[in-house]
Amino acid sequence: MLCRLAGVARSTYYAWRGRLGYRDTTGGQHVAEGPIAEWLSEAVAGAGRAYGYRKLTTWLRREHQLVINKKTVYRLCREAHLLRHLRPATGPRPPRTIAINRTVTAPNRLWEMDLKYGYIVGTDTFFYWASVIDVYDRSVVGYHLSQTATAAQCATAWGTAVAARAAGFGARRPVMRTDNGPQFISHTWAAACATLDLHHERIPPATPNKNAHMESWHSLLERECLANDPFADFPAAYQCVTAWIRHYNTERYHGSVQDWPPAEAYRRLLAGTLHLKPVRA
Repeated sequence: MLCRLAGVARSTYYAWRGRLGYRDTTGGQHVAEGPIAEWLSEAVAGAGRAYGYRKLTTWLRREHQLVINKKTVYRLCREAHLLRHLRPATGPRPPRTIAINRTVTAPNRLWEMDLKYGYIVGTDTFFYWASVIDVYDRSVVGYHLSQTATAAQCATAWGTAVAARAAGFGARRPVMRTDNGPQFISHTWAAACATLDLHHERIPPATPNKNAHMESWHSLLERECLANDPFADFPAAYQCVTAWIRHYNTERYHGSVQDWPPAEAYRRLLAGTLHLKPVRA
């Protein structure tokens, strides 16, 4: 209706939306392309593994109410190497290790990682953050913010976490747990796995509860930070989110670590002056 009143073709309108990096739903909501690629990745890893881009387009329209065409889905699948006939024939891939149930009894045993997005009102675009959380002491041990959602961004966050915590690894190195997003099946991620020498496991498709600690942290970030500040641009978003992460790590009491800030809980755990119950993950 608006397109007709403005004298703009629907195809022109949606092409403009695409250049902003997001798609609309039938309900008028904006969805960034990063989460769409993640939905496609999980579909291909699960029930949609036999689908091509045409059926995946239908799946996105029905399951996520997206207004999207098959050319866009083809591009997203190609960029994420999700179509079987487009995958490179050679080159390393991360091992497909499925996450197992674990009982965590110390820091630096199990880390969870994910990539999420936030909205910038002033520029009508999205930004992304990759973050790593220790499931035992609940510290955000590494993160990286960017205006793109790439495997390199995730690898940077992982490398930051390793650099920050390497002194506390001892004889055992952390397991890194992620979902099945396209960033985590890429060649760039495979190279990071080899370079950082950490075991990587992926949760089964459609099981966000296996990354529950990261999901909980993202809920806090959205409720206490993103919901309170309509950002004017990316620098404003960057400053706000990084400041909140510092607050979360060093000042905010966390009920899961006896109401200590996570950074202080980690210090006390290493010193042997704090004892926590095992965490099942």
